[in-house]
Amino acid sequence: MTRVVVIVTFVLGHAAFAATPTRDALPTTMPAAATGLPVMERIDVFPATISLQGGHDAQSFVVRGVDATSVTHDLTTEASVAVADARLAGLRGRAVVPVADGQTTLTVTWQSHRVDVPITVSNAASRRPVGFRLDVLPALTKSGCNNGACHGSARGQDGFHLSLFGYDPAGDYRTVTREAPGRRLNPALPEESLMLLKAVGGAPHTGGKLMERGDARYKTIVDWLAAGSPADPADVPVVVGLELFPQDIVLGGVGRSQTLVVRAAYSDGTDRDVTDLATFISNNEFAVTASPDGVVRAAHAGEALVMARFDALTVGTSVIVVPADSTAGVIPPPPTPGQPGNYIDEHIDRKLAKLRITPSELCSDETFLRRATIDLIGLLPTPDEYERFLADPAPDKRAKLVDELMARKEFTELWVMKWAERLGVRSTLQVSQKAMLLYHGWLSERLAAGTPINLIVRDLLAANGGTFTNPATNFYQLETDVLKLAENVAQAFLGMRIQCAQCHNHPFDRWTMDDYYGFAAFFSQVGRKGGEDPREMIIFNGGGGDLKHPVGGRVMAPKFLGGPVADVAGKDRRAVLADWLTAKDNRMFARNVANFTWAHFFSRGIIEPADDLRVSNPPSNGPLLEALADRLIAYEFDHRRLVRDLCTSHAYQRAAESNASNASDVSNFSRMQVRRIRAESLLDAVAQVTRTPNKFAGLPRGARAVQIPDGNTYDYFLTTFGRSTRATVCTCEVRMEPNLSQALHLLNGETVHQRIKQGGVVAELIGQGRSPAEIVDKLYVTCLSRRPTDAERARLLDQLPPVDPTRPDAKPDDAALRAALEDVFWAILNSREFMFNH
Repeated sequence: MTRVVVIVTFVLGHAAFAATPTRDALPTTMPAAATGLPVMERIDVFPATISLQGGHDAQSFVVRGVDATSVTHDLTTEASVAVADARLAGLRGRAVVPVADGQTTLTVTWQSHRVDVPITVSNAASRRPVGFRLDVLPALTKSGCNNGACHGSARGQDGFHLSLFGYDPAGDYRTVTREAPGRRLNPALPEESLMLLKAVGGAPHTGGKLMERGDARYKTIVDWLAAGSPADPADVPVVVGLELFPQDIVLGGVGRSQTLVVRAAYSDGTDRDVTDLATFISNNEFAVTASPDGVVRAAHAGEALVMARFDALTVGTSVIVVPADSTAGVIPPPPTPGQPGNYIDEHIDRKLAKLRITPSELCSDETFLRRATIDLIGLLPTPDEYERFLADPAPDKRAKLVDELMARKEFTELWVMKWAERLGVRSTLQVSQKAMLLYHGWLSERLAAGTPINLIVRDLLAANGGTFTNPATNFYQLETDVLKLAENVAQAFLGMRIQCAQCHNHPFDRWTMDDYYGFAAFFSQVGRKGGEDPREMIIFNGGGGDLKHPVGGRVMAPKFLGGPVADVAGKDRRAVLADWLTAKDNRMFARNVANFTWAHFFSRGIIEPADDLRVSNPPSNGPLLEALADRLIAYEFDHRRLVRDLCTSHAYQRAAESNASNASDVSNFSRMQVRRIRAESLLDAVAQVTRTPNKFAGLPRGARAVQIPDGNTYDYFLTTFGRSTRATVCTCEVRMEPNLSQALHLLNGETVHQRIKQGGVVAELIGQGRSPAEIVDKLYVTCLSRRPTDAERARLLDQLPPVDPTRPDAKPDDAALRAALEDVFWAILNSREFMFNH
């Protein structure tokens, strides 16, 4: 399947400031059109309620039907529509417009289905004046005037500079009305204003023609100019909510389409239909096209997200395109003997059924043993563990294996490493080796004790004291810049990359500059002073220090991301933030931890990248992510219980082999993705199977690479295979992509070749009197957790030194046999099957 993101950037405009309609001029019914569509299971009308506020207002609507195969159909132009009371409201095309104050009903019928939509009309005799922020600025945004390629760029274009996507309305008003007086605007003859002449092609314009004379946007700007280009009042309402209709679209076949409706809610309690002023963008025209009037059309089978964005708010709806002849869904294959699937599989199977994807069969016991052991403890199963697991007849042995692996110290060590990457644990000029080791030890102790993740993060954010006596305070020494610190906290603990909003409102997320600096204000009072030991710093609540907004210089009050201004009077701001961030009702934190955990076991997050949970980067399965967050909260943030859910699901146990329907699927978890083993676990696996202990600086001989506490520790193998330096909290620090350097190092470097000789594994097996066939089998089980096939065994044995067939007791030369079998060992360690988990 092809996955598509269609972004709808909507803007508000002065779309319907015509004379208030009268009931004599408006139709109140629209008959049903003839159609060959199938029988519908139900119909839905969006929005479900209509509120018209003012004589200029109007609300468009869409009618959607759902057939027996779960395919949705746009019935907006097909259904029969009627307004119950023509004295109160009427129809203009497929939009409801006000006539007089009161309440009535819009009735929509299709086949045997009927839906009644309540209509409320208020202030029908009044008209809101045209405003700059509510009307003109959105019209400019719709026309593309303030995007990054035009006047919204850092330096503007051709002497005209607007804020990117209108993040600074006051500044844009000054630019439009006060710069180049008498040139840009013509109050006496509004339609002769230069900004309008350029937009309609009446004067040379680098950006070309952007609008037509007489269209809604043009008329909006003309009306504003004719009114004297008034400034906005101080209490101009702002957008506080956004809705996109309909949700969960399934289009059956190429060419099928769906009309969209976008509605905004304002701080004064009003709402507004902004569909006609929306900008629709598809990031993959191959799969889905989006027309300027808000119609999404299927081009090829795949999956899409449609989003509507305005100001700081972004919402989305999923779109699935299935072949026209597809059936109602698929039934997942029955599981092999073992534990049944869980709630995870319910959500995944439901999504796969919509996509008409048949999931792969469950993997073999051998594959599951190796996969789970690598993922849970970062090692390979030993031959004894292999034999014991395969011989176990218990139907729940896979679940028992997961429990056994999670009980081992290696499980804790693996997650200490992953959280150390998330927290950036490393020695720096500000963090000494001693402080770093204490910090790493603090994290290890907490995770080993089973401390809930939210409590660990809460203690970290609210930490005060010395970097030696309270090692959690080192978090504030690893990054001392207030803005960078705020960015790290948002990304590491909430999965939000807010960096864009430092300079302008985020163009594809809900974060504004106010959000950015309000969040950063939580860290503006962090105090630091030296301790008795010159290597130690004391972190404390300074009690003073404010952060100012770069536009206007106003002092920013601490404000939760996506939430209200915080009450920090007389309190440590960081403690207030810590309580909010880790609270059970903060779903952003729970979703982030759930997605981060999922990504470890499935090679990609439900949201990918796993620390980029912006609205324009939606989850591949939203209900699944919400279910995981619900479970994590219900488990009191006990990470092990969530891990158990993941590893005992059918989704985790699926084979990597594809079928005809899921060969191209990479994001819906219909099969396990083959992924390279991460650097630390791969080196530990080489050390394990060759029986050659590692030696890293500052650690005893035999320590695992997973146990290295310092992100600044250098090792050629680990660096080549993408170990994180922990210089940032970004998940991109860990590089999993195979490259030529890795292949060359394995083929020609010392890591594999020298360790095979030093470990003496082959020599020991020969000394035990094992036959070449037994040794080959042993190497396969040790490295690949499976026995060789008959063909593999025969081919390898053919490469060994020959034996004189006339002497039954004859054996090949031990040195020659050892060299040949070491070559076999080397070939196995260089195979993709060894280096990848599957």
